[in-house]
Amino acid sequence: MREGEEAPDFELPDQDGRNVRLSSLRGRRVVLYFYPAAMTAGCTAQACAIRDRRAELDSAGAVVLGVSPDPPKRLRKFADAHGLTFTLLADEAHEVADLYGTWVRRRSKLPIPRYGMERSTFVIGPDGRIERILRRVDPSEHDALVLRGLQAAPG
Repeated sequence: MREGEEAPDFELPDQDGRNVRLSSLRGRRVVLYFYPAAMTAGCTAQACAIRDRRAELDSAGAVVLGVSPDPPKRLRKFADAHGLTFTLLADEAHEVADLYGTWVRRRSKLPIPRYGMERSTFVIGPDGRIERILRRVDPSEHDALVLRGLQAAPG
């Protein structure tokens, strides 16, 4: 997947069990970010930083979608516990993560392969094309990188 390519469409349930389809957001910029697991330290810091910069993201015209392999009930708990005001999507079968190349093999000392979500973000333009890709993002820098990506991208 490369910048300039059309973002693969998908449909996933949100934290309330309602289906969200990426293509239904055409005409808006979308920040699609993948994170390993709700309620963990790094993912909580990342989500709270996005929450805290909501006004700046809104000014940039961006809709934020956070994607993890957690079920909708856990995402609802996560959103409620931290006052998250953006959409969280449940990719329990990691089908969307596979589409975007964010379901990856993890390093492990065990002989059994271990897979998980790579912390990556895709800024998608109003035309449905990928404007920016941010791979293996540090959760403490994610919000600033996203805002820079929105400013640098056409839109």
